[in-house]
Amino acid sequence: MKVYTRAGDDGTTGLLYGGRVAKDSVLPTAYGGVDEAQAALDAARAEAPRGGELDQLLIPLLRDLWVLMSELATAPENRHKLTAGATLVTAEMVAALEHHIDDVSTRFEPPTEFVAPGQNRVSALLDVSRTVVRRAERDALAAAEPGSHVVPYLNRLSDLLWTMARWQEDESLPTRSIASPED
Repeated sequence: MKVYTRAGDDGTTGLLYGGRVAKDSVLPTAYGGVDEAQAALDAARAEAPRGGELDQLLIPLLRDLWVLMSELATAPENRHKLTAGATLVTAEMVAALEHHIDDVSTRFEPPTEFVAPGQNRVSALLDVSRTVVRRAERDALAAAEPGSHVVPYLNRLSDLLWTMARWQEDESLPTRSIASPED
């Protein structure tokens, strides 16, 4: 199978479950922004210790972004074909981000003044990822259907990335396992 199809040479792209739209329409703009966010998170993950806590937290987030892209790549008339948690963002996915924010927030002293990002490479990449997610959130506003959890998910994800970046800056405090935040 070849990577190229030539089907998009006319300036259109195919959607999940059928249909074609202009490549610069709201749906490809929105899922393209999420794709950029995923690539930014990939760069942060590449710098994190393989199998470490940060890596273990990023992998499910990267998978979630595939769910967001699936939802955003579906025409409104085909949205009923989406599957919660697999191709459709759920309220539970948003709540899971809130849990992670609360957990990671316990791992460092919160800043009391303006944060100058870039204390180390991982934290800087997480901050870049946060800004890309914020842009994806703005793009998703025009594309998400009423009742969609895409925009709240992206909003919470950017909060989590800010929190993770501050956590990664504070290497002097011991970290606890994400699986058991009470320890």
